[in-house]
Amino acid sequence: MKAIIRSLSVSVLALTAAGCSTPNPTALDRPGDVPVAFTAPLAKDAPIWPEAGWWSNFQAPELPALEDTASKENLDLAAAAAQVLQAEATNGVAFSALLPTLSANGGFNRKGTNTALGENDVNAFSAGLSASYELDFWGLNQDKLRQARESLRAARYAQSVVGITTAASVANSYFIILSLRERITITRQNIDAAKRIMTVTQAKVTNGVSSNLDLAQQQSTVAAQQARLPALIEQEREARYALAILLGRAPEGFDVKAQNLDGIVSPTVQPGLPSEALLRRPDVAQAEANLYAAHANVDAARAAFFPHVGLSGSAGYGSAVLDGLISPGNFAWSIGTTLLQTIFDGGRLKAQDDLALGQQKQLIAQYRKSVFNAFSDIETALGQASATNEQLVALTEQVRASTEAFRIAELQYREGTIDILSLLQTQQTLFGAQDSLVQTKLARLQADVSAYRALGGGWTQQASDAAFQPQLDWWPL
Repeated sequence: MKAIIRSLSVSVLALTAAGCSTPNPTALDRPGDVPVAFTAPLAKDAPIWPEAGWWSNFQAPELPALEDTASKENLDLAAAAAQVLQAEATNGVAFSALLPTLSANGGFNRKGTNTALGENDVNAFSAGLSASYELDFWGLNQDKLRQARESLRAARYAQSVVGITTAASVANSYFIILSLRERITITRQNIDAAKRIMTVTQAKVTNGVSSNLDLAQQQSTVAAQQARLPALIEQEREARYALAILLGRAPEGFDVKAQNLDGIVSPTVQPGLPSEALLRRPDVAQAEANLYAAHANVDAARAAFFPHVGLSGSAGYGSAVLDGLISPGNFAWSIGTTLLQTIFDGGRLKAQDDLALGQQKQLIAQYRKSVFNAFSDIETALGQASATNEQLVALTEQVRASTEAFRIAELQYREGTIDILSLLQTQQTLFGAQDSLVQTKLARLQADVSAYRALGGGWTQQASDAAFQPQLDWWPL
């Protein structure tokens, strides 16, 4: 008999071990998954990692207030916060499954019969308590709680991702507005310069010095510059609308004061080590939490194969008269246990287990991709910042030289020492260089914003954000 009991005990322990949670999978398990260092050009004297208020480093007076408004009023952030509330509620539902259910009940019933002897009426009063509890031998409910809490972590990380994305979008939209305004100003100045030259050409044609071909060519230049203006004005209006939406307000009547990119600096930042970057990206943390939630779902699907053991009990009073309801003689109680084991379900549990495993494999691939995308984002942003900085140096010199060349060419054209074609060439070179310079200034600022965003925007994963591990020893395992 003892041998049989010992054998059964070993079997129960084996089933219990099989049903308990298993370690989370390791997704980054191949050589080279996490490089030793980044290869993009780095600014050696730049600070390592961005701070939470990174937008103040651009020294744009209006930007901090815009960012503050977006952090409070942005509708995407509001939706993300609501999703966190939903995840917290789901977590509460999962936690409740680990606790007993206690219910109070009471009732009154009156029934009667008509017989040959007359009416016979009977009253029945009752009051009592009932309780039920499912013993979590195999960790099914704990696995479901672990899944819910990992999903809650993922929702919080998703909220952080939305916050960083919103902050970057506000900065980019603001810079786009200023760059378009600067391009509009330059275009208008170029139109004035082209008209000034057209007036000179008209006088030369009138005096017989130049031909109508020269005049037509300059008129074409004026018209080309005028044709650019409406499109730029519309782009600036749409950029203001986009910024207004980011701030959680209607676009009508919204405006910013600055008119160009003057005074805005391009801050630099260093990425640190790739392994540390993974702890500063909420999207990577979100992918990890989703993976761990899927793994908890795998454990739950496996635990579902084992029997469900439940306890139930009730106690209460029953009486035909209300005054005598609460008395020892009317007290009754009951306790019981139930065992439920699925014998045949048409393969449903096996299919659910296969589904959970398939979802886990999918999320392992998505997590690896999130990690590699994070590294790529950082490398790309740093590379773009370096490349656009070199372009700015060259374009600034080109605009300076082209401005001087155009000034000299205009004087020479007035004096008649060069023809209209030479003037047109220097004029178009200057116009193109000025426009390219503004667009490159914008690209440089956007590269800086991308670098801050790629490096996590000042977000860091807290120690309390570690994967959920239940520490409730009083739960039966």
